[in-house]
Amino acid sequence: MSVEAKGTGYRLTGNLHDSPAELRAGVAVAKMDEDYFELAGRRYRSRLIVGTGKYRDFAQTRAAVEASGAEIVTVAVRRVNITDRSRENLLDYLDPSKYTILPNTAGCYTAEEAVRTCRLAREAGIGDMVKLEVIGDSKTLFPDVPATLEAARILVKEGFKVLPYITDDPVACLRLQEMGCVAVMPLAAPIGSGLGIRNPYNLRIIVENAKVPVIVDAGVGTASDAAEAMELGCDAVLMNTAIAGAKDPIAMARAMKLAVEAGRLAYLAGRIEPRLYATASSPLTGIIR
Repeated sequence: MSVEAKGTGYRLTGNLHDSPAELRAGVAVAKMDEDYFELAGRRYRSRLIVGTGKYRDFAQTRAAVEASGAEIVTVAVRRVNITDRSRENLLDYLDPSKYTILPNTAGCYTAEEAVRTCRLAREAGIGDMVKLEVIGDSKTLFPDVPATLEAARILVKEGFKVLPYITDDPVACLRLQEMGCVAVMPLAAPIGSGLGIRNPYNLRIIVENAKVPVIVDAGVGTASDAAEAMELGCDAVLMNTAIAGAKDPIAMARAMKLAVEAGRLAYLAGRIEPRLYATASSPLTGIIR
């Protein structure tokens, strides 16, 4: 029995007489060893993306990132110094040769501000893959969907690889995909709320229709939320407050790493169908009467 990787999924091949234990063991090992997350032409082993805000200091940020196992780290260009090398700089603590630095447009309320911020990051040499945020309401921090679409259209035309933060709206996600965004990032709940996934049904629809990675962004509160996102079939999870705001950010970063891995493996393994009534765990055939 073997497992053949097909993109980010798998197809079983081999002897139909292999025992269930052999099948389970072979599939589990292959999925752990061969599974990867592909984004904008690059492959990543970790499906956890972490932010860098709200930590006590840059040293704690680095420790949490290392504990998370993340390979992509997002940075708010307007809030964290990554452009002035004469002052203490986050990139002094996070090696760009080790991590993909993903600049984001947090704090932008118009398409123009967001586009300008992305251009600044590219001019500073950070790269052309950007997380696009255009906030529509300062209380809920929900995205401004029309402004996000406008900014994404401009940035894609300028050669940026755009990852837009968006509502869990399947139509909006589809439009962003069609215009050339390299991923879509629907929220699970309001930014920093920790409420977890409020609408798993919309996320399932988004995943089913997506031809680009679906990355859950915002609202994750604890490890079970991250696992649930992965079990729904999402490609990755992005979080900041859930780790940085925990009583022990380093321990929570480790918990999130394990949760994302467990959720992904559970998704690939294929859960049982929920049933209203009980079914016996042991076979009924051959019972001594």
